[in-house]
Amino acid sequence: MSQIPIVPQTLKRALVAGILIGGFGTTAALAETTKTHALSLIGKPAYGPDFKHFDWLNPDAPKGGRMRRWNLGAFDNLNGFSVQGNAAIGLGLLHDTIMETSLDEPGTEYCLICEWVSYPSDYSSVTYRLRPEAKFNDGSPITVDDVIFSLTALKEANPFYGAYYKNIVKAEETGDREVTFTFDKKNNRELPQITGQLPILSKAFWTAKDANGNERSLKRRSQEVPISSGPYKIKSFKFPDRISYERIKNHWAADLPVRRGMYNFDELTWLYYRDQTAAFEDFKKGDLGVWQASSAKQWAAEFNFPAIRDGKVKRKAFDVKRVAGMQGFAFNLRRKKFQDPRVRRAFNLAFDFEWSNRNLFFDQYTRLQSYFDNSELAATGLPEGRELEILNEVKDQVPPEVFTTPYKNPVNASPADFRNNLRQAAKLFREAGWTVKDRVLTNAAGEKLTVEILLISPTFKRVFLPYVRNLQRLGVQTKIRVVDTSQYQERTDTFDYDMIVSSFGQSFSPGNEQRDFWGSAAADRNGSRNAIGIKNPAIDKIIEKIIFASDRSELVAATRALDRVLLWNHYVVPNWHLPKVRLAWWDRFKQPDNLPALSPAPLQLWWQETGAASEANKS
Repeated sequence: MSQIPIVPQTLKRALVAGILIGGFGTTAALAETTKTHALSLIGKPAYGPDFKHFDWLNPDAPKGGRMRRWNLGAFDNLNGFSVQGNAAIGLGLLHDTIMETSLDEPGTEYCLICEWVSYPSDYSSVTYRLRPEAKFNDGSPITVDDVIFSLTALKEANPFYGAYYKNIVKAEETGDREVTFTFDKKNNRELPQITGQLPILSKAFWTAKDANGNERSLKRRSQEVPISSGPYKIKSFKFPDRISYERIKNHWAADLPVRRGMYNFDELTWLYYRDQTAAFEDFKKGDLGVWQASSAKQWAAEFNFPAIRDGKVKRKAFDVKRVAGMQGFAFNLRRKKFQDPRVRRAFNLAFDFEWSNRNLFFDQYTRLQSYFDNSELAATGLPEGRELEILNEVKDQVPPEVFTTPYKNPVNASPADFRNNLRQAAKLFREAGWTVKDRVLTNAAGEKLTVEILLISPTFKRVFLPYVRNLQRLGVQTKIRVVDTSQYQERTDTFDYDMIVSSFGQSFSPGNEQRDFWGSAAADRNGSRNAIGIKNPAIDKIIEKIIFASDRSELVAATRALDRVLLWNHYVVPNWHLPKVRLAWWDRFKQPDNLPALSPAPLQLWWQETGAASEANKS
């Protein structure tokens, strides 16, 4: 199960889902009702109820200083829960959740707003007791009413939350500071934990009128600073290109074991840029404090400026233990021209990854061969055992290769290989009814095969241009269109594109979020993460097996079955992955000696060196 994004317009992706200590076990081993401080799907939580702090941070990290980061585009909205407008980056800092995700343990959460969590052995409900000290930043207490309101209001305000929490059919007060969520189905083991990811909003604020006497609404774009519960509040902002957050000095959770040593900067600021080049120049000057490199070319060739040579800027590619979810050139199956899988396979044959990796990426990447790469969840070889049983249940609804052939992307070890792959692509186009007329692929109705690739960043043009030339050699009329963030958000929310670069972040514990990625019900819901428009009954059935898996082995088998069916339907042209996070930073910023396995987390865990305050005015 991917961690729910606090700001749904920002694609996030990470961890979690859960049951209690011991991971997946037999139901006989579970008590009738389990009460605990932590939930974990994979093994036993690393920390007991009396732990003092996480081992992977500095519990005595000094507070103070500031950090500046950058973001592409512009923003016009301070309500991160609305589908309207472009929400500011960083709004997730404003709202605490019932439980806190561990950055070092896949599928593990610890109580944050709650004192404890309990659930029955059939997973039909979950109950939390709230901490009496939990407060909003105006000093008012976080109550059961606020929790119930948050669930109801978010489900109504945003289709994403409506789908993510659709199995929660009731929320009610069941004791002093206790709230119980009841589910519509039993034995969905991750529902308690995704409930723990609920961001808590102030009912008093959102049900009151604003300064102009207008009713507030989570459904609408807002330019008003909200009452919040998280470690930061909005300090200042200037639409469309700057927002700053101020650390709440006496935040109620600052000394809790799950928060000690975290959120150390007094101020976090994001500046918006129209292009990455200008932002990188400001980083080189010291106007930005930390830089995450997403470009292999930049990482290999552009970190040779004076501050690097003088040791004032450090850089490192941090190893991270994550499932490499699929990133790819995604087809929009809502377009008739992409509905034939032979056409989609032909597009993959036209992509010369080996050339791109060698000439564009400095051989830094590995091509993705799975929707769950770099993990035990990836399908390998031929299906067997429980995975084969699951696939046999949908045998007549999936490609026959699922049972006969391990999936492999085309490989171009030599120019001759690529020529052969292009010939195979041309053959597939012909079989699908597309023949070359006047150098353009045309079908029997006289329609030309034209494709627009929609991008948000000009940086990706250098990757796409060689691919476009290959497609044009086959007769596909292809063009690239780069739009600003507002247009991109609108067009992707309404599925107004032929192809985009799309990513589907995965965790070690896939679950309910798979419905939003690939489920038929999400295909026609604006703003869903089913960017491809998949409506496949076999996939719907396999997703349900993942969600209701009785143990870890069942989950792994069902996920591998899903992986195999997704791959053989050729829904994307797979891209590449790197199991590292490439960061550069000015040396006034320090980090713990032993960073967590899942993320280097500079915003949460780093701090500014004591005595460097005068240097901090820039970043």
